[in-house]
Amino acid sequence: MEYAQNWFATLALLAWPIVAVWLYSTRPVNPATIWTILGAYLLLPSGAGIKIAAGIPQLDKISIPALAALAGSFYFSRRPLRFWNGFGLTEVLLLMFLIGPLVTSELNTDPVISGSVVLPGVGVYDGLSALASQLLFLLPFFLGRQLFRNSSDIEDIFRALVIAGLIYSLPMLFESRMSPQLHRWVYGYSPSFIFMMRYGGWRPSVFLQNGLIAAFFMMTTTVAAAAFWRTRTIVQKLPPAPITAYLSLVLVLCRSFANLMYGVALVPLVRLTRPRLQLRIATVLVTFAVAYPMLRAIDLVPTKFLVAAAASLSETRADSLDFRFVHEKQLLDRASQRLVFGWGRFGRSRIYDIYGKDVSVTDGGWIITMGQFGIFGYLAEFGLLALPVFRAASALKFVETGRAAVFFGALALIIAITMIDLLPNDSLSPWTWLLAGALLGRAEGLQKARQIQRNNQRAVAPKSAESALASGNSFRT
Repeated sequence: MEYAQNWFATLALLAWPIVAVWLYSTRPVNPATIWTILGAYLLLPSGAGIKIAAGIPQLDKISIPALAALAGSFYFSRRPLRFWNGFGLTEVLLLMFLIGPLVTSELNTDPVISGSVVLPGVGVYDGLSALASQLLFLLPFFLGRQLFRNSSDIEDIFRALVIAGLIYSLPMLFESRMSPQLHRWVYGYSPSFIFMMRYGGWRPSVFLQNGLIAAFFMMTTTVAAAAFWRTRTIVQKLPPAPITAYLSLVLVLCRSFANLMYGVALVPLVRLTRPRLQLRIATVLVTFAVAYPMLRAIDLVPTKFLVAAAASLSETRADSLDFRFVHEKQLLDRASQRLVFGWGRFGRSRIYDIYGKDVSVTDGGWIITMGQFGIFGYLAEFGLLALPVFRAASALKFVETGRAAVFFGALALIIAITMIDLLPNDSLSPWTWLLAGALLGRAEGLQKARQIQRNNQRAVAPKSAESALASGNSFRT
């Protein structure tokens, strides 16, 4: 969708690389990377972009900070960055994620005709464009995996989340009272004003795409604050318990029932339970998310029960949930016609009536990916999100301290609940990919350190035996 952005929106996009240069010049590489990605996610205009040429991904709040962070990390990092760590399951999923669009495009050269609508086929040119878009979207994952290998790196992410949550809460409180107008006032348009009124008030969105995404972000900041509360750590000279309480209040004012329930579940888990239990819950959640299309296809998701449960709370909520399930099933049936590699982009996977009108309602990120890139693309995307959680579960026993384990488990829970939220919503962002990459990098760093330790022990053992033998011979002599 194109928006009538004003000159300031264009200026903000063009100025972000300058902001990134300042960040990398004044801060260590890891914090600079965090704020380059997170700051752009929170402050740059949603939906705006600068189109250079046909087939080339536009410069927007996804591509600009990713490229700026890549350049800054390469230039200022003291160690070389590698985007290929051997060849394992991660690399297989990366290849699937990047190459999948090329295969999809080659298999969708035929036009789609529905009533008066004729959607042209796609080919190599569109496949290369999709590959470039996928690569730009995934750059923060590469950076997170390479840069965030230590416990202090994960703690830096959580500290940035809490600080950003405290700052962002101010415009969110304003919009919850005055309506979500800041994006229009600053950038000249509102990306979405649908469903912004809930429970007798406004859902704030500030510069994010909609109020649901803003509420989800606020939920993650609350979970991050709970981790500092658990470890009794002061954040910016503020005690963590009041911070958690304050961010929880802002989350309530976001008026998103699902995100409030996420917070109600995750904050006590982070505050009260052991990291091992947190990792077990996280693995269950990501397993369910990865398996969801199959469960939905064979009708093992209890949709009727869920609608009935929602009806006990609100008939409006039940109707909304039932509406989502009906359209989700229609889109899944459409996707199953080209199950393996999907229909490609440009609306080919959507449903049109006899008059050629688009009647699709695509809320969930999973069904969008399934429709465009098939089960191949779905497994690549969701596999890359789920794999860090599984690796973290196996690496938890190598975490050095209980404090580090708290942040490790909390980050796994945030990734897991993000995957659950991708079932009803399309909330995936470059910030999510940075978090997933950081969790994977930390898990791989722990496993590598453990392997080095074992190798050193094996190397020392023969020398110790030789020394003992020599001492024994000397004694007998």
